[in-house]
Amino acid sequence: MPYKILLHPLAETEFSEAQDWYEERLEGLGVRFEEKIEHHLQILKRTPLLFPKKRKNFREVKVNTFPYVIVYKILEKRKAILILSFHHTSRNPKNKYSR
Repeated sequence: MPYKILLHPLAETEFSEAQDWYEERLEGLGVRFEEKIEHHLQILKRTPLLFPKKRKNFREVKVNTFPYVIVYKILEKRKAILILSFHHTSRNPKNKYSR
């Protein structure tokens, strides 16, 4: 049974801002960003343990073709994955674990 995806409110904001930024730069690029994120979320739903722990219970998956990592925690009792951040790789890495 696949896990359900939960988004931290700040992760929702990060995603929306990134999608808007890409779409403003080139029409359709925001849609491609969204599709790439959705692809990775589908993988996480089926195989949340696939990606290694990076710090405590935080795991990360790199988003192909975009400079982002998805930071998440597995909530085993709830059979859910909590997305904590859509983190741009050029930003301070300490901030991605601050939630």
